[in-house]
Amino acid sequence: MDIAALSPTCLSTQPQKSRRVLLYSHDTFGLGHLRRSRALATAITSADPHATAIILTGSPVAGRFAFPERVDHVRLPGVTKQADGSYVSQSLDMGIDQTTAMRAGLIKSAAEQYQPDLLIVDKEPTGFRGEVLPTLQMLKDRGTTKLVLGLRDVLDSPEIMGTEWDRKGGIDATERFYDEIWVYGLRSFYDPTSGLDLNEETRARMTYTGYLRREVHVDAPALDAAYILVTPGGGGDGQAMVNLVLSAYEQDPDLSPMAVLVYGPFLSGDTRELFERRVRNLNGRVRAVGFESQIETLFAGAQGVVCMGGYNTFCEVLSFDQRAVIVPRTVPRREQHIRASRGKALGLVQMLDEDQGQLTPQSMIHAIRNLPFQKLPSQSYIPGLLDGLDVVVDRARALMATKPTVPAAE
Repeated sequence: MDIAALSPTCLSTQPQKSRRVLLYSHDTFGLGHLRRSRALATAITSADPHATAIILTGSPVAGRFAFPERVDHVRLPGVTKQADGSYVSQSLDMGIDQTTAMRAGLIKSAAEQYQPDLLIVDKEPTGFRGEVLPTLQMLKDRGTTKLVLGLRDVLDSPEIMGTEWDRKGGIDATERFYDEIWVYGLRSFYDPTSGLDLNEETRARMTYTGYLRREVHVDAPALDAAYILVTPGGGGDGQAMVNLVLSAYEQDPDLSPMAVLVYGPFLSGDTRELFERRVRNLNGRVRAVGFESQIETLFAGAQGVVCMGGYNTFCEVLSFDQRAVIVPRTVPRREQHIRASRGKALGLVQMLDEDQGQLTPQSMIHAIRNLPFQKLPSQSYIPGLLDGLDVVVDRARALMATKPTVPAAE
């Protein structure tokens, strides 16, 4: 979406008739934040014919996703994390400070002109390098926008989160700006704030929503054979898992059913070419595609799933009641390992644990062969497990109902 389309003449001079939701998703790597924001925007606007939503995202592949009616997006200049942990502009001839300043200006301009009733910030309370702070302060001063911080079920280990939020000013920003904190999970599953020194008043503003249910939104033809789905999510850190699955099929010529491998948009280059050669040599026992924006259709038709432990993938496993083997990454964050471990303990999934030396082709062969005998997630009944979108819709409606009306400009 061209931010120029949000001109003051077409928005700020008119009384607000719709309920407007702005979602911020910093997206420096992967697909998780954008896909979560899209799910939230879709649910809120589907439940309210007078609601519209704009997603602010730094994802380089935002344009490859379909957005529903009354949901649009503004693409922020992209940034890339280097091996040493520093960031650089993805495509602009600008330093990271200039790029961040530009992104901050675009975020604030969008908020000024769109005049949202509700702002939902995903995961980072201050945004990437503090870029959302000017917008939070402006909206807080105006008092006409409700501010929500949305957190996934697991952020990282408690000790790391405490240090990280102290460094970024996350505690102060959360306590000072946000009207509510939504945790897209269950308290009984995990508390992502356990390492954070939040005051009791702030904790009283927390709502555990449950996981965000996913559905198939488009009709797609069924595949002509039984298959398991293999997905590393965005794919940028999925080489090890993909290699493990291919090795399993290479070493066991009788391993079945067929695997449908979705690389993800960030698994590319020489590594992708090597994997493609190995797939061709398996003579149809593994089929591979690069990117599937409607991956829900593949989840719905699969006989089981082998995946990494990202939040969105976990939601899809639960939503489509799929037997799943999770191969979580352990660096740079322990998030996926914590999620997979808790899921296994509750009987929702199985996992191959790097800490237990289980990342071997033999372990993967055994896991795939055992998939049909796993319990379905639904057999481990957990009340409210997939109520997340319903709770979000209810909370969004309640917050926007208490928001003062923005007067028309003179």
